[in-house]
Amino acid sequence: MEHFTFIIFLLLCLGLVLWVFRKSAYARHVRVLRYAIVAGALIYFVVWFVQKSSYPDRGNAMSLQIINKLPSTLDFFVITVNDSGNIKNDLIRAGKIRPEHYQLEYLNMDHSREYWIGGLMGKDKLVYFSQHAVPDAGSDQIVEVNSYLMQSIKLADKAREQFQEKRLEDIGTAVWTVLSLILLFLNIVLLGKKH
Repeated sequence: MEHFTFIIFLLLCLGLVLWVFRKSAYARHVRVLRYAIVAGALIYFVVWFVQKSSYPDRGNAMSLQIINKLPSTLDFFVITVNDSGNIKNDLIRAGKIRPEHYQLEYLNMDHSREYWIGGLMGKDKLVYFSQHAVPDAGSDQIVEVNSYLMQSIKLADKAREQFQEKRLEDIGTAVWTVLSLILLFLNIVLLGKKH
């Protein structure tokens, strides 16, 4: 999704550059192109926001409830470990969970019989890591985080790297989205200006 957001950003930059040619011989063509760019960006962001805000239909996915019983807020990630080595592990950011609160996630366990849960305090301090086997993918799971547990230091280091990659990817997506929305606003304002 980040690549499409970057393409929208470039198109919106092109729309601002085309504003300079509003009084040229090709003014009508430029205006139509700018309207197309703005309309495309609006449609893209409406669809993107609806997808992000709607609750995903997971069908036969296993539900996982993470309950934070620790005194501090932790940022939780869930990794579904795939059985076959050629498929990349699925990583879900459950988000920050405050003390005595929970988060519900749905995991696709078609190619997996194990998942990991990691809790980060601050930016990169991994304070909780646990492995969980799934004997039956049809049964729901509840995990209460009661202590600062590190089951496997070696696997926790692997998971920390994946968490950091996911965070950087999310930050990159956020930056391109904000810049694109600012450019979309500028393009809409400039299109609405009377000549």
